[in-house]
Amino acid sequence: MAAQERADACRVRPKARLLESNVALHDVVNEGLANGWSPRQISIRLPLDFPEDDTMRVSDETIYQSLYLQARGELRTRLRIALRQGRARRVPRTRPVVARGTIKDMVNISDRPAEVEDRAIPGAWEGDLILGKGNKSQIATLVERKTRYVILVRIPYDRTAERVAALLARKMETLPEALCTSVTWDQGKEMAAHATFTIKTGVDVYFCDPHSPWQRGTNENTNGLLRQYFPKGTDLSGHTQIELDAVADRLNDRPRETLGGYKPTEMFNKLLIEAGGAPTT
Repeated sequence: MAAQERADACRVRPKARLLESNVALHDVVNEGLANGWSPRQISIRLPLDFPEDDTMRVSDETIYQSLYLQARGELRTRLRIALRQGRARRVPRTRPVVARGTIKDMVNISDRPAEVEDRAIPGAWEGDLILGKGNKSQIATLVERKTRYVILVRIPYDRTAERVAALLARKMETLPEALCTSVTWDQGKEMAAHATFTIKTGVDVYFCDPHSPWQRGTNENTNGLLRQYFPKGTDLSGHTQIELDAVADRLNDRPRETLGGYKPTEMFNKLLIEAGGAPTT
């Protein structure tokens, strides 16, 4: 009997899961998920926020495992947030067809300076529109290539070239000149007034090759993330600029692996200060 008791005592007991045994770590992870961060973003951010505390470390795989094993009620909702686009497998990415045709005096992406391609200098942006239900509403999206900083611009009523050029120019004019040197767009007719935009802002516009979304891959990826807030098939016209700014703030506050765990806001503010501007809030 004594031998059996010893065997029972020595038997390996289930190890408490990390996010159950470390309350502080659990709370930080939970806060990140509530803010729309992915497990990977949470994992790479921890060493920056807690550089002296080795107990505040967890892999993205451990977070996913905990979510899958414990997903009930609110946690199941958090899991869908963590998966970002709410699906476990890749599906073909399509975009509603917009008017195409030759844009007068457009400059091809092949003529874009090499330092833009390798992200060596700040101020190079990628832009596009995301379209709402029936292609009758739209939001302009701009992403700075070096910092992945996102700006959203409300485009009410319609997407005529004159309206898009004017509203994009108004937004770009709020930035220091050093942080606004070029925009890369696809060949959508909404950017046909690119010359007007360039005259107002001094910002060069480069156009991608037809059917080549990878040539502005940073913007394409960002637009995919934005569908978390602006689902396909919904009317986008009711969103105010204040609401769009709030969504952009949420994306800019997410740590990025490509930035070494830093957030786009942190990286962009550093550039703003270096350019003599005021940091964003």
